[in-house]
Amino acid sequence: GFLLLTSSCVLCLQAGHDGENVGNCPFCQSLFMVLWLKGVKFTVTTVDMRKKPEELKDLAPGTNPPFLLYNGALKTDFIKIEEFLETTLAPPRYPHLSPLNKESFDVGADIFAKFSAFIKNSPNNSIQEQALLREFKRLDIYLNTPLPEEIDHNSRENITVSKRKYLDGNRLTLADCNLLPKLHVIKVAAKKYCHFEIPADFTGVHRYMQNAYEREEFSQTCPADIEIEKAYLSVANRRS
Repeated sequence: GFLLLTSSCVLCLQAGHDGENVGNCPFCQSLFMVLWLKGVKFTVTTVDMRKKPEELKDLAPGTNPPFLLYNGALKTDFIKIEEFLETTLAPPRYPHLSPLNKESFDVGADIFAKFSAFIKNSPNNSIQEQALLREFKRLDIYLNTPLPEEIDHNSRENITVSKRKYLDGNRLTLADCNLLPKLHVIKVAAKKYCHFEIPADFTGVHRYMQNAYEREEFSQTCPADIEIEKAYLSVANRRS
């Protein structure tokens, strides 16, 4: 679909299997979240990329969403689009979304790749499952470890377990916009096709995801479960 920011800016998102609803694309959802958190007014319409409209055929040939058209300039690289939105939609009118701590970006960087290896392999995928669990453990440790800004060195109270809501504190940042859509895909697809659920003892991860689902910027931009399940159906069929 399109997010119409202004007459000079269009963000194209992938439609679902019915050609109407938003499809399974974590990168599309990331940018959707960024715009919502920035407070940009936008409307959403969906475009079925299998029946690409005439006006789009020459716009980005061979390119899959998301892509951004801003003042006539086309941007197709996800990272560059995100950087562009962060620098263009900047204070004082729009909030910065960059995290304070670099590790907030880094800690979940390999989870999706490990999940992809896990779901693509045959049922004998215990090695890939252990690799995925190691990444979740790393994320859990980070979420449960207090950030420097949580520690008051003038206080007698010694904080040993973080109570923050999100990766970088109590506000959603670009790090969350990047990771949460991928975690949602893992949660739905791994349960459906691998009978895998995030272990209950990963308390930091569960706290994080519960807090995230309570935010409409995340919960309202998630694709329907059926979109994720359909996207990984062929992968699951190759396994069996």
